[in-house]
Amino acid sequence: MTSYRIRHLTRYSYQYSVANSYNLICLQPVSDPVQQLCSFSLHTDPAARLYPQQDWFGNHKHLLHLPHSHNGLCVVAESVVRLSEPVLRKPSGQPWTAALGFPQSSGQQSLQAELCRKASPMLPDLAVSQQFIQPLADPGLTIAELACALNEKIYQQFDYDPEFSTVVTPISEVLHHKRGVCQDFAHLAIACLRSLGLSARYVSGYLETEAPPGQPKLTGADASHAWFEVWCPEQGWLGFDPTNNMQPNGRHLVLARGRDYSDVVPLKGLVLGHGDHQLSVEVDVMPITADFS
Repeated sequence: MTSYRIRHLTRYSYQYSVANSYNLICLQPVSDPVQQLCSFSLHTDPAARLYPQQDWFGNHKHLLHLPHSHNGLCVVAESVVRLSEPVLRKPSGQPWTAALGFPQSSGQQSLQAELCRKASPMLPDLAVSQQFIQPLADPGLTIAELACALNEKIYQQFDYDPEFSTVVTPISEVLHHKRGVCQDFAHLAIACLRSLGLSARYVSGYLETEAPPGQPKLTGADASHAWFEVWCPEQGWLGFDPTNNMQPNGRHLVLARGRDYSDVVPLKGLVLGHGDHQLSVEVDVMPITADFS
């Protein structure tokens, strides 16, 4: 069991004073069978009113309202999470095609899976990705085997390029240029699986990075990360990280889950004002050597 301390700082600087601002903050890590949220705090400068809420996927969010004039906004989220060893599940022997007609139930997990089977705001065209996954879609493969093959194909054929895309780059461009970042690769995998009729969802979180041998870890050098999960009726949600060609391990920390990135944007909103603004983000993920209680 390993504990981590997470600090996520977001800073906006406005060219001119703004009179009013609203933001929806999604920076509170989830608690689930593998990850326990031990503590969480959210601070803003200037001080703002915060209204907690929970979305359909169980993510805890905060609505921020700053009703007076300000030249900037700083939001600091600090968390401590504890990870246990992932639960080992017996591999399913059913082919992935059997999941296309799985019985519907009123359970929340099944309803979420159904919601993640169809197109979503940032993935409106699933057909563009169907050609990419079709050569892998052997009807004899299980869902886990299919997702693993897709994970490896994206890793092998795409270049990681942080200068190529933005948060709104369509997957058609990612497919054409064969490059992108973790968000792009997760979106591509999700679109591919949905194009076959399977349910897949987006996972926003963090991945602890390691400094080069003999060098100290730089403050703020960590970054947000993204991967995907595919729904297996017999096993639940199975996670895969196409950026690193692996399944999430003890260094993958889950922040939130949704249909795509638009459901889990760390900070989004609007301001009453004009002029340009500058945005900077700093993330630190530090393991806690002593047991946290």
